[in-house]
Amino acid sequence: MRQRALLLMAALSLPMASHAQTAEDRARAAAQAARAKSADSDAILEHYVTPGLAGESITTVDASKTFTPNLACQKSATLLELLAQPSATGDIGTLSISRDRDLDGSFDEAMTVPVPVSGICANGLISCAPGSWNACRFFRWDTAASGSLKLTEVELTDLAGCYCVNNSCGSNLVWSNMASVLKDLGGGVVGALTTSDPRIGIAQASIEGPVIRYTGAQTTSCAAQPQAGAVAYKANPGAIAGDAFKAAQTSSVFRALSASSTGTGKSEIARTCTVTRQIALEELTPEKIIDRISGGYATNDLVPGRRTFLMGSPADDSLTGGACSIFDFHMTLRVKEPDRLQKVLLTRFGADDWAQIRIDGELVGSGPQAWTGMGLPPGKCEKKATFHAYPNLDITGRLTQGDHDIWLRVAVADGGEAYASIEAQMDAGCKTSEQLVDTCSGYASNAMCRLGDEDVDGVTTFRNGVKTGLSPLPQTRLMGTGACTMQVARDFFERRRGYACTVDQGAVPQPDLSRGAYIIDHSTETLLADRVRTADGGHSLTTRTFALPDRGSVNACEAICKTRKAQANSAAAPDGVTGSKQTNPTGWDFFYHACQDSNVCPAGEGEELVQGCGCIDDFPEAVVMMQTVRLGGADMICTGAVR
Repeated sequence: MRQRALLLMAALSLPMASHAQTAEDRARAAAQAARAKSADSDAILEHYVTPGLAGESITTVDASKTFTPNLACQKSATLLELLAQPSATGDIGTLSISRDRDLDGSFDEAMTVPVPVSGICANGLISCAPGSWNACRFFRWDTAASGSLKLTEVELTDLAGCYCVNNSCGSNLVWSNMASVLKDLGGGVVGALTTSDPRIGIAQASIEGPVIRYTGAQTTSCAAQPQAGAVAYKANPGAIAGDAFKAAQTSSVFRALSASSTGTGKSEIARTCTVTRQIALEELTPEKIIDRISGGYATNDLVPGRRTFLMGSPADDSLTGGACSIFDFHMTLRVKEPDRLQKVLLTRFGADDWAQIRIDGELVGSGPQAWTGMGLPPGKCEKKATFHAYPNLDITGRLTQGDHDIWLRVAVADGGEAYASIEAQMDAGCKTSEQLVDTCSGYASNAMCRLGDEDVDGVTTFRNGVKTGLSPLPQTRLMGTGACTMQVARDFFERRRGYACTVDQGAVPQPDLSRGAYIIDHSTETLLADRVRTADGGHSLTTRTFALPDRGSVNACEAICKTRKAQANSAAAPDGVTGSKQTNPTGWDFFYHACQDSNVCPAGEGEELVQGCGCIDDFPEAVVMMQTVRLGGADMICTGAVR
């Protein structure tokens, strides 16, 4: 079906041919003509991109018309020329580059690489001792502040796609692979130039022996400086919306569309949100669990995990009572973390002469005999001695969160003293608080919003509304700082989501899809059912027979063939040339070609046929290769932990 649709579209784009030809014949002829000019990237470059940028003529698919496009502000038939000449050691001894910087048709910048080229990278080159892979230096293609081309010495890890070309990796490698060597060298130079000046557009024009020439033009901006306005959005994409709004206010096209039925209908807006797990660790010192905020005369933290609160007037005869006087001592304890209190004890109290201990007004102890009322003691006030009680009474249940009054009530005749001691045993250390901050709940519960993208801890689980099938593994993270740290394991820590929400901007009614639903539900392969609304608001039901036109036969697949070509492994890595570590450094490069008419396999130079034209399914082999690369990359991850 896809092939027939393509043929039909191609046929409609051409003038009508002889009436003796059928529509299918004309479509096939048009498709063949289109394929000849755009079947692959090289054909597109040759017939469209290169002449378009150079200001040369372009011919239509049927060759009936020729026109000269104006795609650039300035053009140069040869923007860049690169000459590579290998030496006897296999290194590229001479590498010279000429450039037309101002696009006036003549070269105005020349550069000769001052070092021999022993290896080539996608963004630079490697220079070693000639004919060997020793004393290597690494250079990246770069541009100076003035815009001129230069080489910057870097580490090998800053380069990509490197391979060896001198005699240490094989003989005559540069001459045998001159076309690909020139493309790789030129690609690195072009990448540096276009990164520095994004106005430049470059297309490969030709390779002649040891020379590659590029056709170039200034395409993205007609400004004199490389800082094109549109390029500024790369550094600040948030400015696009504001600038677009300003442009829309003065655009007649925008105003016309916004006032149309389409513009006043529904639109879709993008919304981003996060579901973040916030985990906080706080070091709980004793005073953050329970503290004395008023009264008493001392707080002791001599033993870790224990606090002792002292109250009263313990000095001998520090209280003067006369016949019998009442003295009140109050101490307020503030409980901040009751869950951290293991035990709170009234360890001891005493007085000369009588004493009561009350907590929040409730009596919990007295002496030397029982004294329960709020009046004077029930016996003689003067005891002529100090009593000491050691009840070790557990009062933990009374000390809930908040403030609590500890009341020491003393009766003294003549001179006396009184004291009380409360000891708190606690679990001091780290306190963990955790909460999920979900800013996506509103979008998730909105029927007008759908999930478009989701990233969970760096793993993409949804892309463009489709589940990827990936999910993150549970993670363990080290939380906190200083003396309060701990490892926390959770299923996820952060979800980043993008929702697409439909917004109703006007009162345009929803289209009535009931007729189409009726046709689909009630029709068969040979019977077409329909339901049409009548003038009185009812429906008229009709049925009629129909048959689809003959769709012809379509090949089960596009015939392809598989070839291979011997290729020495000359890839370079920080540990040296990869091939030198292998028993047999020569491997195979495999190629797949679309077969020509009469099932002819268009094998390239030096390629041998592996599998002839037909329906080739190498998907299992491709999966194994990709899985091997993935697992190999996982094993090479550098980490401080033992795995």
